[in-house]
Amino acid sequence: MISDITIGQYFPGDSVIHKMDARVKTILVMAVIVSFFLCKNFLSLLLSAIAVTAIVAISKTPFKTILKSLKPLSIIIAFTAVLNLFYGDGEALVTLGRLTITADGIFTAIFIAVRIVLLVIIGSLLTYTTTPTDLTDAIERLMKPLKIFRKDIPHTIAMTMTIAIRFIPTLVEEIEKIMMAQKSRGADLDSGSIFHRAKALVPVIIPLFISSFRRANDLAYAMECRCYRGGVGRTKMKVVKVQKRDYIAMLLVAAYFALIFLLNSLMAGVI
Repeated sequence: MISDITIGQYFPGDSVIHKMDARVKTILVMAVIVSFFLCKNFLSLLLSAIAVTAIVAISKTPFKTILKSLKPLSIIIAFTAVLNLFYGDGEALVTLGRLTITADGIFTAIFIAVRIVLLVIIGSLLTYTTTPTDLTDAIERLMKPLKIFRKDIPHTIAMTMTIAIRFIPTLVEEIEKIMMAQKSRGADLDSGSIFHRAKALVPVIIPLFISSFRRANDLAYAMECRCYRGGVGRTKMKVVKVQKRDYIAMLLVAAYFALIFLLNSLMAGVI
């Protein structure tokens, strides 16, 4: 399960999605995420699913990679869906004590589960198709208005976020090494009750924290040795420009939003 965590990883490619301006890509991803919450019925949600599938196909991201991004969150998705089963209105189909399952509850559970899946996929695609350097530059440029408070705020926030995302795969690899080391010493991490497994993770968490702090300290020393002093006065090696493909992507997302609003108005009152 740990090895299935792919968030923060970058998969090199030559697709149109890879070549897009990171600033435009970030904004459009945020817009698409907002669109999932604007869906009011299954028809508009189906449109969102088709749009996300098309984006995945254009990005040429392997289907196995998408499934791996969903696997670590499968328990959360299932739990959320089951929880929403009991929040529907209408005639009860199944009664479990004080809890009732209705047709409306089933529809709501499916709706929420699909929405979460789409959120995970589109969010993962941003890191799959954007290098950490480009993502840092994009976030920094998008946060330029914050310079009115302090000049180095955009760069500091962007650098912090990117380092956090960048080190997720490293921490995952570190957890695997620690777990293998503990198992070789006779630790039982895979059997027993939930409480037993949680207790068995203590010998994994403590070395992980120590390793993480040591790695952060080494990174700080490395940045100081390279005379890193923040973003004030720093120039960019690449001068990014919004190109034709970025404008086309904006128009497509705008048309996608228009279709969602149209479907919501046409299907008003229908789940």
